[in-house]
Amino acid sequence: MALVPYEETTELGLQKFHKPLATFSFANHTIQIRQDWRHLGVAAVVWDAAIVLSTYLEMGAVELRGRSAVELGAGTGLVGIVAALLALKSSVKPWLVHCLLFFSGAHVTITDRKVALEFLKSNVQANLPPHIQPKTVVKELTWGQNLGSFSPGEFDLILGADIIYLEETFTDLLQTLEHLCSNHSVILLACRIRYERDNNFLAMLERQFTVRKVHYDPEKDVHIYEAQKRNQKEDL
Repeated sequence: MALVPYEETTELGLQKFHKPLATFSFANHTIQIRQDWRHLGVAAVVWDAAIVLSTYLEMGAVELRGRSAVELGAGTGLVGIVAALLALKSSVKPWLVHCLLFFSGAHVTITDRKVALEFLKSNVQANLPPHIQPKTVVKELTWGQNLGSFSPGEFDLILGADIIYLEETFTDLLQTLEHLCSNHSVILLACRIRYERDNNFLAMLERQFTVRKVHYDPEKDVHIYEAQKRNQKEDL
């Protein structure tokens, strides 16, 4: 996620970003997200797309337990935190959960650029129970650059909330999605369509992936798109 000022249409819309804490309830947990608009800009506040995507995950729209997931351009980490709580939650005792997680493939990786990592880590550590933290990793990922740190097709689920607003990042983001996805991976992208360039990205995405809209929140004007790699037979 780029650390640049962001355009908002009303001054009222910006007020929530200046609050030091944003509080949410997901996966039977109270989540308190630290915000720091003044120093880190858009990477350090919770955008509506993250709330809508977190809600969509909590609805059970995709299976998370036992699967590997990654959040791109995580910013505050809300979506990754919710994914981790949902993927790794259990009704059994924490010590038994730890044993089960050790033998399962479930893990969540939460990524952003190096400059935002310490802030991201602080939110993740503050909001995940100790028995879940060993299966949750905060890791640097600059789109299109340090992909060698990730195995090709490593993740079952790729998550992104409000990450398609800078046109100069589109090619690198597509390269990153291509690298992280297997033929069975599912991508979920939540976004508000603000500009024509947002539609341009979706058109670019459709050249390499099958894309469909799976959810729309009219109150927040946020769309969620699901994408999967096109198989070779479809392209023939």
